[in-house]
Amino acid sequence: MSQPPTHDTPTFTPPRWVSWLIALTPIFPPLYLAAFGTLKHLRQLPLTARRIVFFFAATQLVAAIFTPAPLTSLGLTAVRTAEALAMIAAGVYLRDSRTLRPLLWGQLVIFASAWGYTLYTQGVAGVQARLGHPYYYIVTLGLVATIALWLIVYWRGAGWWRWPAGLFALATLLASGSRGPLLALLTGSVAALAFQRGKHRRPWLLLPVVAVIILAMVSFRAQITFKPIERLLNDQTSGREFVWQDAVHGWQTSPLGGVGPYQGGPYLTYLFKDGCQLTPTLERNEIHCPESLIPWAGALLIAHNVWLHWLLETGIIGTLGLLTVTMYGLWLAVRQGDSFTLAIMFGYLAINMVDVVLTMPSVHFSELWWLLIGVTFNAKK
Repeated sequence: MSQPPTHDTPTFTPPRWVSWLIALTPIFPPLYLAAFGTLKHLRQLPLTARRIVFFFAATQLVAAIFTPAPLTSLGLTAVRTAEALAMIAAGVYLRDSRTLRPLLWGQLVIFASAWGYTLYTQGVAGVQARLGHPYYYIVTLGLVATIALWLIVYWRGAGWWRWPAGLFALATLLASGSRGPLLALLTGSVAALAFQRGKHRRPWLLLPVVAVIILAMVSFRAQITFKPIERLLNDQTSGREFVWQDAVHGWQTSPLGGVGPYQGGPYLTYLFKDGCQLTPTLERNEIHCPESLIPWAGALLIAHNVWLHWLLETGIIGTLGLLTVTMYGLWLAVRQGDSFTLAIMFGYLAINMVDVVLTMPSVHFSELWWLLIGVTFNAKK
C-alpha cells in the first residue's frame, strides 16, 4: 500500500506486497498466518528478550501438564503459543510500528461494511441498537475504531484525508457504544502523551478523547436520543461480575495449570447457559449458530478480564508467563517512547480489565498486540 511521502519515514520499509498483506488483514483475518513465515527472525532478538519469550512459551506448555485433560491442553497450548511466537517474530521482522500503518485502510473498509450492513438489514434502528458487523463483535468494532484513531493521530505529516478518516472512525466508535474501547482510548492516549520521546509535548494527541467527551456531553445536554452514547455514559457492568465469579470458581478447580486453553467455557456458566451464538448483529438478523458449531460453543467464551481468563485457562504457572511478557513490554515501551506502541500497550492493559483482547485467534487486534511485543523487544534503546 503506497503512502504519501512524509518526514516521518519508518526505519524499515517492507516490500509492497507485505504492506498490501497488512492492509488486507482486517478484512480477511486469516492472512495473519503469514507471520509463521517469519519465525526464524526470533533469533534476532536480544538475549534478555529471547529469555523472556522462552519463559513465556515454557510456562504455557508446563501449565498444560497440570490441567484436567493434559494431552488435549498440550496440543491446544502448542498451537496458541506458536501463534504468539509467530506474531512476535513478525514484529521483529517489521522492526518499526510505523510499518503497520496500512492496517488503517483495511479498518476503514470494515467500518464502511459495518455501517452498510447494519443500515441495510436493520435501518437506523439497528444503529440505535449499537452498530454491528457480520464477523466483528460490537466491542471488537469499537476497539478497532480506537486503534484506527491512534494510527491517524500519530501518523505525522499525513494529508487532508486524516480528518474524514478520523471522523469516520470516531463515529464508528460512538455508534458501537462500547465502554471498554473508550477506556482504552483514554488510557492509551494519556500514556502516549506522558511517555512519548522528544523535548516537545504534543497535547493534540488527546484530540480523539476530547472529541468523544464533547460529543457525549452535547448529546446528553441536548437530550439527543442515541442509545449507544447513552450506554457509554452509564456505569453498569453488564453482568461481568457474575462472569468474574465463574472464572474464579473455575480456576479453583485446577489452580496450578488451569482448565486448559479454549476449555473454560463450561465453567463460565453465566455465559455458557446462553448456548451457541454468533455475533449479536447476526443474531438480531435471525442468523443463528449452525448445529455443527454447537459442540464448540464454549471454546471462545471469555472471562471479561484477561488475568482471570488466563488464570482459568493456564493457572498460576501460565499467568506468570503472560505477566512477565506484559510487564517487560510495558517497561521497554516507556523507555523507547513510541507513541503508537505506548497507546496500544497501555490501552490494551486498561481494556483487559473488563475484556480479553490478548487471546488468539482474533480478527487481527490480539495479533497486533503480540506483533508490537516483537517490535518493542527488538527495538534499539
